[in-house]
Amino acid sequence: MPSQSPTHADEVEQLMLNARLRDAIEPFLDESVDLMHLGRMTTDIENDYLQSMLAWEYAPVLPISHWFSPELSLPDPSTLDDLEIHQLLWETIHRLDEQQIALAYTEHLSDRQLYCVLYRDILPTAEKKLERRADYLYWFCLDEQDDPQTWLRYYASEPQRQRWAWENSQSPPPREELPYPRVMPGPPPPV
Repeated sequence: MPSQSPTHADEVEQLMLNARLRDAIEPFLDESVDLMHLGRMTTDIENDYLQSMLAWEYAPVLPISHWFSPELSLPDPSTLDDLEIHQLLWETIHRLDEQQIALAYTEHLSDRQLYCVLYRDILPTAEKKLERRADYLYWFCLDEQDDPQTWLRYYASEPQRQRWAWENSQSPPPREELPYPRVMPGPPPPV
């Protein structure tokens, strides 16, 4: 009797895993999730996708400060001088990078302003903590909808500035150099 090839045994194992994953994800499915297109994937890619869906469903929602052990807490910015702010800011940025959290659109903010964003907005915000995070979680320190003038002034590309001018029937503000250039760790944000 010939023995099964490793390829066939792997395929059987992948199919058995697939059945277990589909059973596990079933309670979370509704009309917003369409598994019909999964048949177009190879079984191992589908299994990876189903595992990532389950990881999302079971991931705890925690304040970002609680993603760290011990908890990442910062002193009140009003108690710190500029040098302390600068040092703590960069320590925190690197600690966030270790958890695959990247900051984007920071270069219009002074160190103190960015520290305050970390202290007040980022660290207390509850997010899903995925143990198996494939990509970075990006925190955009500027919303182009909330503050289009700053976005246009510092970050928008020329085509974006032209589109905004056309959509709003007005000229964008003049382009300016970023006042606080920084090289942030992590990959660049998605466009």
